[in-house]
Amino acid sequence: MQHRSNVEKFFAQGAKPVFPKLDQCSVVNVDLVDATAEAVINTLLQPGRNRVFFYNAHCANLRATDADYAQALTRADLILPDGIGIELAARMRGDALTSNLNGTDLLPSLLASAAKQNKSVFLLGGRPGTAQKAATHLQSLIPGLHIAGTRDGYGGAEDAEDAISVINASRADILLVAMGVPMQELWLDRHGHKLDADLMMAVGGLFDFWAGNVKRAPLWLRQLKSEWVWRLAMEPRRLAQRYLLGNFAFMWRAARHAMRSSSQYAIHKRILDIVLSLGALIALSPLLLLICAAIRLESPGAVIFRQKRVGRNGKPFTLYKFRSMHVDAGARRQELLATSDRGGICFKARNDPRVTRVGRFLRRFSLDELPQIVNILSGKMSIVGPRPALPEEVAAYSRRAHRRLSVKPGLTGIWQVSGRADIDFDRMVDMDIAYARSRSILLDLMLIAVTFQAVFKGRGAY
Repeated sequence: MQHRSNVEKFFAQGAKPVFPKLDQCSVVNVDLVDATAEAVINTLLQPGRNRVFFYNAHCANLRATDADYAQALTRADLILPDGIGIELAARMRGDALTSNLNGTDLLPSLLASAAKQNKSVFLLGGRPGTAQKAATHLQSLIPGLHIAGTRDGYGGAEDAEDAISVINASRADILLVAMGVPMQELWLDRHGHKLDADLMMAVGGLFDFWAGNVKRAPLWLRQLKSEWVWRLAMEPRRLAQRYLLGNFAFMWRAARHAMRSSSQYAIHKRILDIVLSLGALIALSPLLLLICAAIRLESPGAVIFRQKRVGRNGKPFTLYKFRSMHVDAGARRQELLATSDRGGICFKARNDPRVTRVGRFLRRFSLDELPQIVNILSGKMSIVGPRPALPEEVAAYSRRAHRRLSVKPGLTGIWQVSGRADIDFDRMVDMDIAYARSRSILLDLMLIAVTFQAVFKGRGAY
């Protein structure tokens, strides 16, 4: 099962392995704008069969009524989010999609990389002549791209066995199928195991764009994520039901699904976070000012230390702590990695020379963590949850370790009250996954209560 290992690599190199659950479909969340784009595309182009589908509001509506299509989606190797509807539905669930991965924008970059790697592509679909026109456009757009063959999606696809034979004989590395949803997904689901192509993608009406049969929306409208408005204006008769009635039905269903999945626990947890963190901020304000003064007296530099951390669903945020180290601590971290006292990815040294005397006291009683109250009030963290991870740690995570990112990071939690730095990384992951599975308000209150005892004992606090 080579293609499964490639999917593992996709998540390992794609940096944001987030799976917003939309209609029970796992939609991968990958940012193709940042520096990970090349790694993601290269992973998709590696040898091993992968079936990749796109998922938009229309797809979700079809999935609700077409059992065969629904099953095809569950068997796909990757499903990429496409369109503003999916993004809005994800936000209702508290998930933020980083990119709109529609095929029209994604495929040119992917095929350009394929050309550099001497990979060939076969185009299957569209009306007679459309695939050939699309191929001609692609070759003018991407110099060096090898088109292994083309075949229309009507008579050319009617005899599936003959089409499969022609595609395999072409020795194409990539197969693009443009037959419209759900026919293209069903075709790949039924016949993908007979095809030799490493990458098989269902691309909808993409050939029509490339062939010049359909004009794309202006860039400014695409940037507003409103290309559907342009398409509706171009073909009002054909697309009115899909975009007007269909979008309304999808958003209504997404809203109901979000309300059902917004458990009482989530509401109560947020109320608990706000009440306790706001109360703590007021009650501890004299202590906070005293700590600020102590830090400034011993060591020059900012009192508050800001650091990029990774929050729920891989979303980065800025974490606040009292500075407990000298100002050059970041520059000296690399040279100290070999002295880590903790097994696994996370670095921690009991006798870290970068820590100031005041900082050592603050760490002993976890007082350096108090500014995270602001992170809790802003909703980026919770009082109870996994330790917030560094981006470089997340980059080295296994797929299993990514599961600890399914909940908000916390000021305290099972790991924090069980020994902190004395616990190795793998055990920390086990604890965080156990919390994510069994979290409840009662468990949160118990962990908050135990935290005070853990702070005074100071086990693993350094």
